[in-house]
Amino acid sequence: MAATAAIATLAPAAQAANQVVRIGWLRGPNDITLAKSRGTLEKALADKGIKVEWAGPFPAAAPAFEALNAGSIDITAGSSTSAITALAANVPLVIFAYQKMAPGSEGIVVKKDSTIGSIKDLAGKKVAVNRGGTGEYLLMQGLETNGVDPKSVERVYLSPSDSGPSFTQGHVDAWATWDPFLTIAEKAYDGKVVADGGAIRSDNAVVLVASKDFAQSKPDQLQLVFDVIKSENAWSIANKAEAGAIWVKEMNVPADLAQKIGENNAVPTTAVSAADAAQIGKVAEWYAKSGIIPAIPDVAAGVVSLK
Repeated sequence: MAATAAIATLAPAAQAANQVVRIGWLRGPNDITLAKSRGTLEKALADKGIKVEWAGPFPAAAPAFEALNAGSIDITAGSSTSAITALAANVPLVIFAYQKMAPGSEGIVVKKDSTIGSIKDLAGKKVAVNRGGTGEYLLMQGLETNGVDPKSVERVYLSPSDSGPSFTQGHVDAWATWDPFLTIAEKAYDGKVVADGGAIRSDNAVVLVASKDFAQSKPDQLQLVFDVIKSENAWSIANKAEAGAIWVKEMNVPADLAQKIGENNAVPTTAVSAADAAQIGKVAEWYAKSGIIPAIPDVAAGVVSLK
């Protein structure tokens, strides 16, 4: 009887110890990368008997969302545009955090000696973009804002890792991208930004997503992860230079990019408000109208409200 009682007493602790949160991380300047580097998620979850397993690094949001769709991870980060594309493809995810991109963290870059001086000069040119993600959105939104026929610009679909070499070797005339790639192109690849997110009137954001199953079955764990993320985000805003230094180290990019990357990307992360969800919905409508996705996804069903 005593042995049975002892087993019963230990069972909840053992059960908690066996709990695992699988997080996919991207080599990018986001809150998840910061939490991974600083070890804060492991410590906070370990105090609750939960283990963190890291998957990655993923080169961009699309493959991370594929892993989430396959059931390999529970939580990851990406752009709101990539999340829209994933929702349109019926990937069972929910967006639980929202971080409006700073204008300087995304844009269209060309070589310094290029004759391209504005978005209107892109007519007849080749532009590297990532299909269905931030790059394609920036280009298409920029063209529309400036009255340029999108059919006059050739979209060259490349991953971020392939876009850099293509840009440096002159296989494309421009590159629509985001940090750290934008800062790298500008500082290390002899590039100049012809239009940033502000000039393009971008409404893009970094979002944190979870699988729908995880959000529904383990809401307390999702809230706990979000609490740590909010704390890390507050730290980054108060310590932009230090955050930038961590990000460039994790991304394996030159240390002298730290200051700009910190300034561009240490911006507030919040729960998804009704206004945020509406903004994501507007971008989704624009995506469908532009033919980037076949139909408008149910954004409301793809958002979860946390504290």
